[in-house]
Amino acid sequence: MATFAVPQQIPPVAEDCERLRKAMQGWGTNENAIISILTRRNARQRCLIRQTYAEKYGEDFFKPLQDELSGDFLRAVLLWTPHPAERDALLANEVTTKKHSAAHNHLVIMEIACTRTSRELFQVREDYHARYKRSLEEDIAYHTIGDFRKLLVPLVSTYRYEGAEVDMTVANLEAKILQEKISEKAYNHDELIRILTTRSKSQLNATFKVYNDQFGHPINKDLKKKPKDEYLGLVRATIKCLTYPEKYYEKALRLSMKASERQRRL
Repeated sequence: MATFAVPQQIPPVAEDCERLRKAMQGWGTNENAIISILTRRNARQRCLIRQTYAEKYGEDFFKPLQDELSGDFLRAVLLWTPHPAERDALLANEVTTKKHSAAHNHLVIMEIACTRTSRELFQVREDYHARYKRSLEEDIAYHTIGDFRKLLVPLVSTYRYEGAEVDMTVANLEAKILQEKISEKAYNHDELIRILTTRSKSQLNATFKVYNDQFGHPINKDLKKKPKDEYLGLVRATIKCLTYPEKYYEKALRLSMKASERQRRL
């Protein structure tokens, strides 16, 4: 799915629906047909396929998928097909209601909060609210504790400014605040959390650059004093996702593939 591209010319959406329905009928499922269609359509086109399928056949496209597919392939298709905001809402609900490791749950919520635009994150909250009749914030607050709750709730609640403008006076002041709180080991201080959860990504990049220039090393290096501390790990991941999401995901994918390779060898 990561290597396919949308062709310049695509068939009518009704034809895609017919091919998908045929792929899921009879003995066995034509997984190659499903892959060839869904991986060559963008998010808007996949949403239109789902809408047209429901209108044409009277059922959600997800129902035959769940009936005919299973395991990792089913999960990949179910996460690939919905509108991105719907997918994020589903993932957020999954990690707040099902039994995963706490560290995994915290990272999923943080990734959604930090790598989406303000408008995209707002749409996730809207979808979550409409789907589950509860707010995303209240579920995260209920299912997290302590410092994790203190960081994650404002992260998902924020509506950051998206522009490129930067105030260097603020950057210098807040770099100093961050250094003071980190040196005091006050990693959960209100000011540290305020800066991370409210400032624009451009402003944060400027602040972290000032931090590096003034104190001689990146902020995340000072946050590695306790490498096994889960909360500090979440703070470091938050900073990485806010400033260099591509590097964050490159590392996450690399570690995941290494873990999968080790499992295959067992």
